[in-house]
Amino acid sequence: MKSRFLIVFFLLTTQFLEAKSQHEKLFPLAITSPDKRLQFKLDQNQDKEIIFTFTANSKTLITDSRIGLGGMQAMPANFSRRSFKSVWKPVWGKRAIVPEQYNELSLDVKGYKIIIRAYNDGIAFRYDFKKEAAISDLTEFNFSGDYTAWYYNGEQANIGPEKLSDCDDKRLPVMTVKVDDHNYLAVHEADFTWGDPLVLKSKKSQTLFTIASRPNDAWKVIMHGSKPGDLVDSHILELLNPPPPKSADFSWVKPGVAVWDWRIAGAQVDGFKYDMSLPSWKRMVDFAAENNIRYLALDADWYGPEFGKDSDPLKGGKVAQVHEIIQYGKMKNVGIWLYLNDVGGRRFPIDQTLKQYGDWGAVGIKYGFMSGSPAEKNERTRMITALCAKNRLLCDFHDGPVHPYGQMRTFPNAVTREYCQAQLDGGTALAPGTFVTSVFVNMLAGPLDMNNGIADLKQTGRIHAPAYATNSTLVGEAARTLITFSGVTVIPDIPESYQKHPEILQFISAQKMPWKESKTVKGEIGEYIVMARQANDQCWLIGAATNENARELEIPLTFLKKGRYTALVIEDGDDADYRSVNESYKHLKKVINSSDTLKVKLAPGGGACILIKQL
Repeated sequence: MKSRFLIVFFLLTTQFLEAKSQHEKLFPLAITSPDKRLQFKLDQNQDKEIIFTFTANSKTLITDSRIGLGGMQAMPANFSRRSFKSVWKPVWGKRAIVPEQYNELSLDVKGYKIIIRAYNDGIAFRYDFKKEAAISDLTEFNFSGDYTAWYYNGEQANIGPEKLSDCDDKRLPVMTVKVDDHNYLAVHEADFTWGDPLVLKSKKSQTLFTIASRPNDAWKVIMHGSKPGDLVDSHILELLNPPPPKSADFSWVKPGVAVWDWRIAGAQVDGFKYDMSLPSWKRMVDFAAENNIRYLALDADWYGPEFGKDSDPLKGGKVAQVHEIIQYGKMKNVGIWLYLNDVGGRRFPIDQTLKQYGDWGAVGIKYGFMSGSPAEKNERTRMITALCAKNRLLCDFHDGPVHPYGQMRTFPNAVTREYCQAQLDGGTALAPGTFVTSVFVNMLAGPLDMNNGIADLKQTGRIHAPAYATNSTLVGEAARTLITFSGVTVIPDIPESYQKHPEILQFISAQKMPWKESKTVKGEIGEYIVMARQANDQCWLIGAATNENARELEIPLTFLKKGRYTALVIEDGDDADYRSVNESYKHLKKVINSSDTLKVKLAPGGGACILIKQL
């Protein structure tokens, strides 16, 4: 009997030691990007917690950071690997063809899985678990140095530049980090379907960031680029979202420029006073039709006071005029967007409202002032986006929306959000330094509705905001319309303001989406940016914008194919300055080729616009 006990004990002990030995052999475990430049290495610390290290170009940027969920035993059992290579052809986006390639590592942990994907432009990981199982998110980002960071900050200027060790509070993504002149990072999340959106936190004198929000099912993403423009040009967030069902038809989704009735109200020209009603709408539609502008956006109060409990989004206010402008727009090939406030969206059946808008022939909705917790807002945003898709409506979410996270791949009708300071929407002017920061921070999350492109920089007589001088030059405003990635570029001024500046109008009208290609030519966070985009008629457009400092830029044209081209170059005038002479500009035409370099001068708060056509 005693000998049998010893044999059983020996066998159990042997199995335990064997399991322990296999467990120990599991680590270290690494996954690399297809091009081998990025590495994500898993190991265990002294407390047997799983930790990771992130290395780029042989330099460790994030070290010994916990990964996993609290309240669940992190006992790794086994792992599997796979690789994927394909091509994504988006309905619309920064470019027509997007390579999709990654290596994947799936680690079975007791109670859940950790899934890691390595792309050439970043690493992403997520936890596959039941909603009720996790208590907390243990994920850490322990940066290897006291780097410089910038953060999303609602509808105001971004936080930053800030040393990591100076942070002593919560921070919202996107978190953009400059490591050195050859390494840039951004932390965000992708394919966020339920739970709380990501919130980061840190303590002063540390470079360690932890998760302040409850666990969710999203991919946590560490984007990497050798220069800040690489982050802007990345598609990793979209690629982490699933494609739409094969049966889904999104061929009706057409990105483009839109005029807008909110800021025209009160403007007077040639004896005509603009307001938010049918005569002004028709005038705007006529202008749009003449200048390759695809849409007119109708803003608040068309169905009654937007916060009024009795304002019926189907029957109230100017509904008869809305029916007429939709039909008028169809005759002119200009689609009409309709504003819907959350009050009307909740007091009346949202499915019925959106179906009716689709039946009327509207092309999209701008949804404002959504209420609820961040988790509730995300659920409602997803629900409304799906209903809009069902009724062939584009959607634009304003007023503190949940951050974008690449959902334009699953729902191409999710064309833009006000995840930024949208100038003129709330009667504020966008400072030059804020713009050239937000394009490297907010815009990494997805398409932005920023309302750039003012042509009357004094904005006198407007009803919805006091008169003020904009914080840019006329050329800088036009350049921002191209630089800002969006499925609907909403320009805020009256037709006559653009007609006064035919070269500026030509540049805006030439933005024929969807883009065939996009490239951030150069730029520095908070300093300047140069963006090139190829329109669907093969023309190239370049927009450059600077902060409060004047600068001269050299723009190489190596992205052009061989051949001869004409370039319309629009620059700030010699006396231009966003604080004084802000509408001064000059222009010239010249013949160029791909080996040329264009030199432009940008005034303080200014920019440059270039339209290139092949001969």
